[in-house]
Amino acid sequence: QVQLVESGGGLVQAGGSLSVSCAASGSIFSIDAMGWYRQAPGNQRELVARITTTGNINYADSVKGRFTISRDNAKSTVYLQMISLRPEDTAVYYCYAHVIEKVGYSIRSYDYWGQGTQVTVSS
Repeated sequence: QVQLVESGGGLVQAGGSLSVSCAASGSIFSIDAMGWYRQAPGNQRELVARITTTGNINYADSVKGRFTISRDNAKSTVYLQMISLRPEDTAVYYCYAHVIEKVGYSIRSYDYWGQGTQVTVSS
């Protein structure tokens, strides 16, 4: 009953900038963490950035200093600002959320994923 809807992505030249966002909606009690993963052809899905409600942030070494993750807790939305993009950043970017929900008479946690948005960086 929770959906993650991503916005942004697209085609950008090397050295350019791009921003993506992801909004969670549905039967949400709380969102413990949100983040972004990416998967390029032939590669494993890897963590790009992650942020918790307490403010802890993790970045992949390859994006440190270039990408910035932020959140709006009131809107259940996570943002990723990407600058100085490189061709090797080309991948499908997936939004992730660890969501606390009430299901029946119990409270449970689930991992949710967005459908993915393509980011392509040209040389």
